[in-house]
Amino acid sequence: MSDDLPGAAPPTATYRLQLRPEFGFRAAEVVVPYLARLGVSHLHLSPVLEAAPGSGHGYDVTDHSRVRAELGGEEGLRSLARTARAHRLGLVLDAVPNHMAVPVPERLNRPLWEVLRDGPDSPYARWFDIDWQAGQGKLLLPVLGGRLGEELPALRVNAEVGELRYHEHAFPLRPGTERLPLPELLDAQHYRLAWWRLARTELNYRRFFTISQLIGVRVEHPEVFEATHGTLLRLLRDGVADGLRIDHPDGLADPAGYLERLRKASGGRWTVVEKILCGEERLPDDWACAGTTGYDALRRIDGLFIDPAGADELTAVYRDFTSAEPELGGEWRATARRAAYQVVTDALAAEVERLVRTADRVCRTRPDLADHAPWALRTALRELLVRLPVYRPYPGRRESAELVQEAAEGARGAFQVPEEAHAVDVVRDLALGRLGRGGDHDDFAARFAQVSSALRAKSTEDTAFYRHVPLLSLNEVGGDPGHPGTCPDAFHTFCARLAHDWPDTGTVLSTHDTKRSADVRARLAVLSELPGDWADLLAGVHTQADPPPDRHMAYLAWQTALGIGSIPAERLVPAVLKAVREAGLRTSWTEPDEEYERAVEAFVRAGPCGPARHALARFNRRIDAHARANVLGAALIHLTMPGVPDLYQGTEGVYGALVDPDNRAPARFLPDLLAQLDAGAAPHGLDQEKRLLTAAALRLRRACPDAFDARGGYQPLRAEGPAAGHCVAFCRGGRVVTVVTRLSRRLQAAGGWRGTRLSLPPGLWREALTGQELGGETELGRLLGDRPVALLRLV
Repeated sequence: MSDDLPGAAPPTATYRLQLRPEFGFRAAEVVVPYLARLGVSHLHLSPVLEAAPGSGHGYDVTDHSRVRAELGGEEGLRSLARTARAHRLGLVLDAVPNHMAVPVPERLNRPLWEVLRDGPDSPYARWFDIDWQAGQGKLLLPVLGGRLGEELPALRVNAEVGELRYHEHAFPLRPGTERLPLPELLDAQHYRLAWWRLARTELNYRRFFTISQLIGVRVEHPEVFEATHGTLLRLLRDGVADGLRIDHPDGLADPAGYLERLRKASGGRWTVVEKILCGEERLPDDWACAGTTGYDALRRIDGLFIDPAGADELTAVYRDFTSAEPELGGEWRATARRAAYQVVTDALAAEVERLVRTADRVCRTRPDLADHAPWALRTALRELLVRLPVYRPYPGRRESAELVQEAAEGARGAFQVPEEAHAVDVVRDLALGRLGRGGDHDDFAARFAQVSSALRAKSTEDTAFYRHVPLLSLNEVGGDPGHPGTCPDAFHTFCARLAHDWPDTGTVLSTHDTKRSADVRARLAVLSELPGDWADLLAGVHTQADPPPDRHMAYLAWQTALGIGSIPAERLVPAVLKAVREAGLRTSWTEPDEEYERAVEAFVRAGPCGPARHALARFNRRIDAHARANVLGAALIHLTMPGVPDLYQGTEGVYGALVDPDNRAPARFLPDLLAQLDAGAAPHGLDQEKRLLTAAALRLRRACPDAFDARGGYQPLRAEGPAAGHCVAFCRGGRVVTVVTRLSRRLQAAGGWRGTRLSLPPGLWREALTGQELGGETELGRLLGDRPVALLRLV
């Protein structure tokens, strides 16, 4: 492909479009001119392959050979690509290698249908990660609303077409069994229909986290990789698409091997992976990709606008208000550990038992490992898994070995008899591949890592983040509420490392998976500078509303309402209900307390969405200037730091969204407003300010790609003076300078910039939005004036 086309180089910036039946390829085509004018180089599309009917996200793939008809089919995608090319834009596609849907009706997933019909002898049996031995040769399908005996009257056999029907479900019948009496017919199948509650303990196929409707796919087999990636690779070869986003690589048996195979098959196209890095964990340097999708950058950017001392004070306010016990929300580490124990013993019980069976088989075949009882192996597994501080280990990597060893040292304490604690060493060595290769050894190492990632996601992201809620802006994917805040020096170190090691990695602030959009988090971050004011507001609104069913929920609801501002109950109620179900303290998805949930809804409608909303609005007006500084500051850093920024749909303006499905609602595109701003109209309000800033930064990236890519490097700029800690500044490629205000409320309280100065690199610099020209040592009060950010370009 010619070097002057979008696919020949990494993107300068991508724009995520969340496709759905009501917003397909044709609708995306309509907004292409606007997005080209905005300044991005590529459209980033959510999954485009055939998915479950009506899917609002597309991650439930049913057919890898076809582009999704509900979006417009392959011709619709090709038409979108042609329109994008005409406007100098490329396409990035979202690939889902880890799993497929178990759809309704099941025939929509043809490979799975054939496995259900023909069992382990099906040519598709290698596609799916099924433990046939555990199911006595049958695949458990936990789809029944009650026990089998209760649901027998709802089962219908259609012998003519060879199907068994259960409401909307349809299952194939094993050839030759169509006319058997129902009990014998059920027993003769390669699958076992079962009560949905049995999934927790009896499931014998790998799934996505704890979602039984998504079955794991074994892309480690070359023929499965080729079949599941053929269409995407063809679209890349044909020039329809230019790059890939890889969903959930931690679910794969061998992420590094998968990425190397993909690199060769795709011709080395720009590829980023949704790898969640914890703490100072680094992306494995042997992964054949451009980097991550950017949650590691999100955490650092957000952290710049958090006052750690204030965050600690907020935790005290939260504890006083809720009286939360340490393990049930009061203290982060204890809460995270308690949640991990609950998930590993309950929701992931079937996955743990599979590992126990594998470890037991290994021990039984080796005299040196004999006499490790299954209960001891089970205990060792659980204790090791809950102590891993990252999503998963990687056998053969020194860093993983150190983390697993540290976890093992803690796990031994669970055994009263020291000799029985040797089971921990067995599990540790199996997880790290030290006891041999092939067969059960490889299976254990791969499955241990996969279960580890599922445990971390479900216990941290989907449980503990909803239990420990002093400051909601800290609770995002990859975040660590126990260590809030990022100092400028740490941020510069992170950016310098990205610029050197992963210059084309992805960066994000909002995604289809963030629990709160970046602008909501930016507003909530101000609370870390005003913990006492928040305590006073909370006490005031609490007295204005009827008593809540519990104070933990009330705290979360009040803060959520403050962060998003004016919001109808129709949006806030579902978000709060999802939060209390995920937390699992009073209700849950599988054990709902309907009376409690009705009380929650009543409280939200009468409290945060009732008369007390006026007090929230008054407080929001008080912090508007500081929220503005955070919103614009985070946006500008995101758009100019090392990496390729990905803008979620609608985030070029102020975007307030809560957890899905709220954040997957149709976006508003405003091409006329952008045209007016381009024509010189003065921006009114934060929304227009952010649009103007975003367009300026994106266009600068497009005009000067060498300043932002691997050639540009990263140069921190450090202010001097009494307020130096409130400035984050850096230079890209010697041609672009970013200056941002952080912790503006603390800055204001201390008296402002007070002569603090910033030395610009040599030359004359022009501010992109105001046209102001300056150079040398510059007072920040003069540079920034009444604006919290500056984007400078070398004249």
